Amino acid sequence: MISLRRFFRLSVIAAFLAIPACKAPTIADDPGMDESVVPGDDFFAYANGGWFKTTAIPPDKSSFGVFAMMADDTRRKTVALIQDAAKDTGGNEDMRKIGDFYSSFMDEAAIESKGVAPLQEQFDEIARIGDKRALSRVIGSRLRADVDPLNSTNFQTDNLIGVWIAQGLTDPSHNTPYLLQGGLGLPDRDDYVSDDPHMAGLRTQYRTHIEAMLKLAGVSEPAARAARIFGLETKMAKTHATRVESADVHNAGPWKREELATKAPGLDWPALLEAASLKDSPAFIIWHPKALAGLSALAASEPIDVWKDWLTLHTIEQAAGFLPKAFVDESFMFYGKALNGTPQLRERWQRGTDYTSGALGELVGKIYVARHFPAETKTKVKAMTDDLLKAFANRIDSLTWMSPETKARAKAKVAAMRIGVGYPDRWKDYSALEIVKGDALGNIRRAELFYYRQQLAKLRQPVDRDEWWMTPQTVNAVNLPLQNALNFPAAILQPPFFDANMDAAHNYGSMGAIIGHEISHSFDDQGSQFDADGRIANWWTTEDLDHFKSAGAALAVQYDKYRPFPDLAVHGRQTLSENIADLAGLAAAYDAFHLSLQGRSAGDRQFFISYAQSWRQKIREAALRNQITSDGHAPDEYRAATVRNLDAWYTAFDVKPGQKMYLDPKDRVRVW
Repeated sequence: MISLRRFFRLSVIAAFLAIPACKAPTIADDPGMDESVVPGDDFFAYANGGWFKTTAIPPDKSSFGVFAMMADDTRRKTVALIQDAAKDTGGNEDMRKIGDFYSSFMDEAAIESKGVAPLQEQFDEIARIGDKRALSRVIGSRLRADVDPLNSTNFQTDNLIGVWIAQGLTDPSHNTPYLLQGGLGLPDRDDYVSDDPHMAGLRTQYRTHIEAMLKLAGVSEPAARAARIFGLETKMAKTHATRVESADVHNAGPWKREELATKAPGLDWPALLEAASLKDSPAFIIWHPKALAGLSALAASEPIDVWKDWLTLHTIEQAAGFLPKAFVDESFMFYGKALNGTPQLRERWQRGTDYTSGALGELVGKIYVARHFPAETKTKVKAMTDDLLKAFANRIDSLTWMSPETKARAKAKVAAMRIGVGYPDRWKDYSALEIVKGDALGNIRRAELFYYRQQLAKLRQPVDRDEWWMTPQTVNAVNLPLQNALNFPAAILQPPFFDANMDAAHNYGSMGAIIGHEISHSFDDQGSQFDADGRIANWWTTEDLDHFKSAGAALAVQYDKYRPFPDLAVHGRQTLSENIADLAGLAAAYDAFHLSLQGRSAGDRQFFISYAQSWRQKIREAALRNQITSDGHAPDEYRAATVRNLDAWYTAFDVKPGQKMYLDPKDRVRVW
């Protein structure tokens, strides 16, 4: 979903590329390292300490590192393409849409002159709400296609309810709608209910922010309305599933359409579904049953006027990036500065590039690929992904604790994986999307509706297991358990993660580890519950599953001990899926690296250094606290510490008992 507010919360992860050995780097010449640090005491500082001493986080960022540098570089390339489109006079309709969307956002004078007038139609619709049926109809009309819950960082949507369309959990041959919890302005339920003093302070700032946004929009009695809105959202939060609960696919379940009214009474479900164009769906998968029932009950128990206030606030919040500067600044002051500690708003061209790239993703992506992703690169990447799959399959064969029956099923899942490299085989058709020059907010709204209708159309179409969920210009990668598929966009397949001038040790340690990471997500505590067809199914023997769960529990305990702040530790269970993928992915990449050498001498030290340097990042305290409480990824420093579970790392750096990162062999976690 193209959520306006979420552009303040962007984060990136990585993917993969590796090539045969080329020029070997000289470790001693790397100024980013700090060789005064003993590797066995703090490997992250050893690999990155020099960079830390000389690098400051830019004022418009909450964190800065390798991923952010790549995102910045990709954004510069993308804006050049967009600006070229804006100048295009050749009559190409796709280029016109790209150029008009961007130029409309960049026309600050026009946006200022309109004030809040673009919101008036929605305000009027809210004002006409007089009963539960009308409330449900407005809520339904604002549903939009949301994120995949299996890949979400916070498992909630900005709207009261989120919708996601994909194949069924037990029926991989048909698409079905999934319903998710939502409605909160803060990132996570714990932000409302925790006794932590830091979160209590954020709640105070959030209430002040609500009041400020209402006041800017000319809403009367902003302080009183802000108090009521915050009270309603607090009640919503208490119904929400925790992040750990959200990650458990077994908490989700199928409901028939008529069961919505009996299992989640309060909302007028027929009115809501009709407004959301979902009235013909015979069944739904409810990702958060308890939350859906709780939110629906609040629709009946809370006064209509409070709901109207809440809808008014979220109408403003969702549009803030396309409103006059006062709204942009206030939104940033809370979501950028208070929540993540970012001192300065990004330049407008950067925001405009991201909005355009998100709204017109594959139109922009097609141009990006033509200019920045040669066909031969895609061929090399496909060949290398095959090598990583082979290494992972070999690791399955070598497991001493797994039965032949479970091994066969695991290898069948590896063999059936669909891997998308660079860009989709079929580009989306944007001819039905209307872009009007000068209508900045209208353009983003129509883009959201266009994407929603595309997703709804899947309910009448065969399942497409080759569907892409990212644009080519996205510095990111994803594992899609229901499709048993991976996407590696073009923008991640470039230096410094893959560098043709570096040797195999660098490329496998950096990119190889992260393609291994994405492969391994199919075998983490969540992905391992899906079979080769993307169907949720138990393909394990009881003994094998018990061993796997035991290894996962041990890894969770290991991460529970990491404490970035005296009052806040990493949550081992919350981050378990990512930590399993890091560990299994690194191990598979190490094996693939040695396979690629074909008997030539190894470069294990560089392999592990490149891995640690791929997690090179500085992050502000507020952003780190926010990540720990609401994100499924451990802080990058501790992701680099994955090396302490691999025997080869100990040999490469002569790590000995007594050093801080040393683990006794019996305490080293081995999952795959």
